[in-house]
Amino acid sequence: MVLIVGLGNPDEKYLRNRHNVGFMVLDKLIGDLKPTPVSKSSFRGELYKYRNILLLKPMTYMNLSGESVQAVAHYYKPERIIVIHDELDIDLGRIKLKHDGGHGGHNGLKSIDAHIGSDYDRIRIGISKPSDKSKVISYVLSDFSKEEQECLEKVIDKAAELALELSEKGFKEVQSRFSSRQNLCS
Repeated sequence: MVLIVGLGNPDEKYLRNRHNVGFMVLDKLIGDLKPTPVSKSSFRGELYKYRNILLLKPMTYMNLSGESVQAVAHYYKPERIIVIHDELDIDLGRIKLKHDGGHGGHNGLKSIDAHIGSDYDRIRIGISKPSDKSKVISYVLSDFSKEEQECLEKVIDKAAELALELSEKGFKEVQSRFSSRQNLCS
Protein backbone atom coordinates (compact mmCIF):
# COMPACT_ATOMS: atom_id res chain seq x y z
CA MET A 1 0.00 0.00 0.00
CA VAL A 2 1.15 3.53 -0.82
CA LEU A 3 0.04 6.68 1.03
CA ILE A 4 -0.13 9.87 -1.05
CA VAL A 5 -0.43 13.01 1.08
CA GLY A 6 -1.28 16.46 -0.25
CA LEU A 7 -0.42 19.33 2.08
CA GLY A 8 -2.61 22.37 2.62
CA ASN A 9 -4.89 24.21 5.01
CA PRO A 10 -8.54 23.14 5.42
CA ASP A 11 -10.49 26.42 5.63
CA GLU A 12 -12.32 27.72 2.56
CA LYS A 13 -10.33 30.97 2.69
CA TYR A 14 -7.13 29.00 1.90
CA LEU A 15 -8.64 27.00 -0.96
CA ARG A 16 -6.72 28.67 -3.85
CA ASN A 17 -3.62 29.70 -1.84
CA ARG A 18 -0.12 28.83 -3.04
CA HIS A 19 0.40 26.86 0.17
CA ASN A 20 -2.55 24.62 -0.78
CA VAL A 21 -1.17 23.28 -4.04
CA GLY A 22 -0.79 19.83 -2.42
CA PHE A 23 -4.54 19.80 -1.69
CA MET A 24 -5.18 20.88 -5.29
CA VAL A 25 -3.29 17.86 -6.61
CA LEU A 26 -5.14 15.54 -4.21
CA ASP A 27 -8.46 17.01 -5.35
CA LYS A 28 -7.45 16.26 -8.96
CA LEU A 29 -6.60 12.65 -8.05
CA ILE A 30 -9.82 12.25 -6.07
CA GLY A 31 -11.84 13.62 -8.99
CA ASP A 32 -10.12 11.39 -11.54
CA LEU A 33 -9.92 8.14 -9.54
CA LYS A 34 -13.26 8.34 -7.68
CA PRO A 35 -11.81 6.60 -4.59
CA THR A 36 -13.81 5.36 -1.62
CA PRO A 37 -13.82 7.60 1.49
CA VAL A 38 -12.32 5.75 4.47
CA SER A 39 -11.87 8.60 6.95
CA LYS A 40 -12.00 8.12 10.71
CA SER A 41 -11.95 10.97 13.22
CA SER A 42 -8.67 9.64 14.62
CA PHE A 43 -7.00 10.26 11.21
CA ARG A 44 -7.58 14.03 11.56
CA GLY A 45 -7.93 14.27 7.81
CA GLU A 46 -9.87 13.26 4.73
CA LEU A 47 -8.73 9.80 3.66
CA TYR A 48 -9.67 7.92 0.50
CA LYS A 49 -8.74 4.50 -0.86
CA TYR A 50 -8.30 3.49 -4.49
CA ARG A 51 -6.97 -0.03 -5.04
CA ASN A 52 -3.62 -0.08 -3.16
CA ILE A 53 -3.42 3.72 -2.86
CA LEU A 54 -4.45 5.85 0.10
CA LEU A 55 -5.03 9.57 -0.55
CA LEU A 56 -4.80 11.88 2.47
CA LYS A 57 -5.63 15.55 2.97
CA PRO A 58 -4.65 16.39 6.58
CA MET A 59 -7.27 18.65 8.17
CA THR A 60 -4.91 19.74 10.96
CA TYR A 61 -3.58 22.86 9.23
CA MET A 62 -0.17 22.83 7.62
CA ASN A 63 1.91 23.15 10.80
CA LEU A 64 0.39 20.00 12.30
CA SER A 65 0.23 17.81 9.17
CA GLY A 66 2.47 15.19 10.75
CA GLU A 67 -0.21 14.29 13.30
CA SER A 68 -2.58 13.17 10.55
CA VAL A 69 0.13 11.44 8.50
CA GLN A 70 1.33 9.55 11.58
CA ALA A 71 -2.20 8.41 12.50
CA VAL A 72 -2.88 7.04 9.01
CA ALA A 73 0.60 5.50 8.67
CA HIS A 74 0.26 3.81 12.07
CA TYR A 75 -3.13 2.35 11.15
CA TYR A 76 -2.43 1.23 7.56
CA LYS A 77 1.36 0.75 7.67
CA PRO A 78 1.98 1.79 4.04
CA GLU A 79 5.11 0.55 2.31
CA ARG A 80 5.79 4.04 0.98
CA ILE A 81 4.66 7.59 1.57
CA ILE A 82 4.58 10.33 -1.08
CA VAL A 83 4.08 13.94 0.07
CA ILE A 84 3.00 16.65 -2.38
CA HIS A 85 3.79 20.20 -1.29
CA ASP A 86 4.56 23.75 -2.37
CA GLU A 87 8.17 24.85 -2.72
CA LEU A 88 9.30 28.48 -2.60
CA ASP A 89 12.76 27.77 -4.00
CA ILE A 90 11.40 26.40 -7.28
CA ASP A 91 9.89 28.57 -9.99
CA LEU A 92 6.20 28.29 -10.80
CA GLY A 93 5.81 25.79 -13.61
CA ARG A 94 8.50 23.43 -12.36
CA ILE A 95 8.23 20.26 -10.31
CA LYS A 96 11.07 18.42 -8.59
CA LEU A 97 11.15 14.97 -7.09
CA LYS A 98 13.08 14.23 -3.94
CA HIS A 99 13.48 11.36 -1.53
CA ASP A 100 14.35 11.97 2.10
CA GLY A 101 16.30 15.06 3.14
CA GLY A 102 15.60 18.20 5.10
CA HIS A 103 12.41 20.19 5.38
CA GLY A 104 13.90 23.43 4.01
CA GLY A 105 11.87 25.49 6.48
CA HIS A 106 8.52 24.12 5.24
CA ASN A 107 6.33 23.80 8.34
CA GLY A 108 4.25 20.94 6.96
CA LEU A 109 7.38 18.90 6.25
CA LYS A 110 8.83 19.84 9.66
CA SER A 111 5.74 18.39 11.29
CA ILE A 112 5.84 15.21 9.22
CA ASP A 113 9.56 14.75 9.91
CA ALA A 114 8.93 15.17 13.65
CA HIS A 115 6.20 12.50 13.61
CA ILE A 116 7.44 9.85 11.17
CA GLY A 117 10.97 10.84 10.11
CA SER A 118 12.06 12.04 6.68
CA ASP A 119 12.15 8.74 4.76
CA TYR A 120 9.44 9.55 2.20
CA ASP A 121 9.17 10.69 -1.41
CA ARG A 122 8.32 14.30 -2.18
CA ILE A 123 6.72 15.98 -5.14
CA ARG A 124 7.91 19.56 -4.76
CA ILE A 125 5.74 22.00 -6.70
CA GLY A 126 7.30 25.35 -7.49
CA ILE A 127 5.37 28.43 -6.43
CA SER A 128 8.29 30.89 -6.84
CA LYS A 129 9.13 33.24 -4.00
CA PRO A 130 8.65 36.90 -3.24
CA SER A 131 11.60 39.23 -3.69
CA ASP A 132 11.15 40.46 -0.12
CA LYS A 133 11.81 37.61 2.34
CA SER A 134 9.75 39.36 5.02
CA LYS A 135 6.65 38.74 2.88
CA VAL A 136 6.97 34.94 2.65
CA ILE A 137 4.04 34.16 4.96
CA SER A 138 1.61 36.50 3.22
CA TYR A 139 2.89 35.25 -0.14
CA VAL A 140 2.30 31.52 0.51
CA LEU A 141 -1.13 32.37 1.94
CA SER A 142 -2.08 34.38 -1.15
CA ASP A 143 -4.03 33.05 -4.11
CA PHE A 144 -2.47 32.35 -7.47
CA SER A 145 -3.11 35.21 -9.87
CA LYS A 146 -5.43 34.89 -12.87
CA GLU A 147 -2.36 34.91 -15.11
CA GLU A 148 -0.89 31.97 -13.17
CA GLN A 149 -4.06 29.84 -13.31
CA GLU A 150 -3.42 28.34 -16.77
CA CYS A 151 0.09 27.34 -15.74
CA LEU A 152 -1.18 26.01 -12.42
CA GLU A 153 -3.61 23.63 -14.13
CA LYS A 154 -0.75 22.09 -16.16
CA VAL A 155 1.33 21.73 -13.02
CA ILE A 156 -1.50 20.08 -11.08
CA ASP A 157 -2.13 17.62 -13.92
CA LYS A 158 1.56 16.69 -14.16
CA ALA A 159 1.96 16.37 -10.37
CA ALA A 160 -1.08 14.06 -10.20
CA GLU A 161 0.40 11.96 -13.01
CA LEU A 162 3.75 11.79 -11.21
CA ALA A 163 2.10 10.77 -7.94
CA LEU A 164 0.41 7.81 -9.64
CA GLU A 165 3.64 6.84 -11.41
CA LEU A 166 5.56 6.98 -8.13
CA SER A 167 2.94 4.82 -6.45
CA GLU A 168 3.32 2.15 -9.14
CA LYS A 169 6.96 2.23 -10.22
CA GLY A 170 9.03 3.62 -7.40
CA PHE A 171 11.16 6.69 -6.95
CA LYS A 172 14.35 5.92 -8.86
CA GLU A 173 12.58 4.75 -12.00
CA VAL A 174 10.28 7.76 -12.18
CA GLN A 175 13.06 10.22 -11.30
CA SER A 176 15.31 8.84 -14.06
CA ARG A 177 12.65 9.56 -16.70
CA PHE A 178 11.36 12.88 -15.38
CA SER A 179 13.10 16.15 -16.26
CA SER A 180 12.89 18.63 -13.39
CA ARG A 181 14.38 21.26 -15.73
CA GLN A 182 11.19 21.39 -17.74
CA ASN A 183 9.01 24.41 -17.08
CA LEU A 184 5.43 23.40 -17.83
CA CYS A 185 4.51 27.03 -18.40
CA SER A 186 7.11 27.94 -21.02
